[in-house]
Amino acid sequence: MVLEIADFAVQPGTEEQFTEAVREGVKFVSDTPGFREARLTRSAETPTRFVLLVEWDSIEAHTEGFRKSENYTRWRQLISPYFAGNPHVEHFDDVL
Repeated sequence: MVLEIADFAVQPGTEEQFTEAVREGVKFVSDTPGFREARLTRSAETPTRFVLLVEWDSIEAHTEGFRKSENYTRWRQLISPYFAGNPHVEHFDDVL
């Protein structure tokens, strides 16, 4: 299992629209083979900052299976209008 962590800054005043777009668009992510689970969190100190946590069977399930699919294009069309800069995305492996 690999954990994708996507850190988003959204435009002030669009926080609820972004949350709804993620809620609607997660169906495109979850439809990908190798998807396990997703969770969106919001910063208590910086309300325009969100972190999306997605569990995948492998990095390739995300980078090859999802990112190279039409579902990725649909996903980005829904969420990107709210960005205040590019998201930062990294993959993590459990060590403990």
